[in-house]
Amino acid sequence: MLKIQYRLKLKRKLNLKKPKRWTEKIQWYKAYYRNPLMKKCADKYEVREYINSKGLNNILNRLYGVFDNTDQIDFDALPNKFVIKTTNGSGTNILCNNKAELDREKVIKTLDLWLKRDSFTVGREWSYKDLVPKIIIEKFLEDKGNLFEGINDYKFMCFNGKAKYIVFDVDRQIDHKRNIYDIEWNFIDVVTDHPNFGDVVSKPEGLSEMLIIANKLAADFPFVRVDLYWVNNRVYFGELTFYPWSGYVQYTPEKFDITLGEQFSYNL
Repeated sequence: MLKIQYRLKLKRKLNLKKPKRWTEKIQWYKAYYRNPLMKKCADKYEVREYINSKGLNNILNRLYGVFDNTDQIDFDALPNKFVIKTTNGSGTNILCNNKAELDREKVIKTLDLWLKRDSFTVGREWSYKDLVPKIIIEKFLEDKGNLFEGINDYKFMCFNGKAKYIVFDVDRQIDHKRNIYDIEWNFIDVVTDHPNFGDVVSKPEGLSEMLIIANKLAADFPFVRVDLYWVNNRVYFGELTFYPWSGYVQYTPEKFDITLGEQFSYNL
């Protein structure tokens, strides 16, 4: 399945015997690497225990509730603004910035569909295998001084416990753009499935703090992407992702795929 998907999505043959590209090594990671801790960290609720074990409970967003199904949610008891997530995948988020305008029926239908999503079967992402999904509702984070829509999302690409590159996504709900930087915040002119927007963003004030946190959270894995937010001069945890974009991303220039792959070392 991985070989078929890789061929269809990236238009080239997948080398699992001697992978060199990052996109190839992510497929190897799915197929062969097994660390039970990955299952806990892939679950958006269970990962909170892992964050606490690292002494980083201060970066956790406020949790309003955790639910097994949509019938358990009391919308009337929630504040005016909140974020709803399912714990079993990436991109399964609903942002509510005005409860009076929330289409509750649509939200419930969407959540019910997401709870049935099987990320393991679709992309063979092992960390989601046998995960029992739940719904979590958290505080709505906002930064009124932000230059972009929403809050700034810093994704640290970490290899053997060390952050090497930072993926910076902005305007995700409007015109999704993505920049890539090294850990010194030097812009790298790479395009993925979303265009970059050039070297126009200053180094965030919290970069040093976020790097320390990312390295702590990445220490147990050959590779993980650590997603953090810098909001109103404070770090918040986003998620841990072991197979970003399911490994099916086309880098331009293509050599960046190999550059990332060189960082991804483990016992083949």
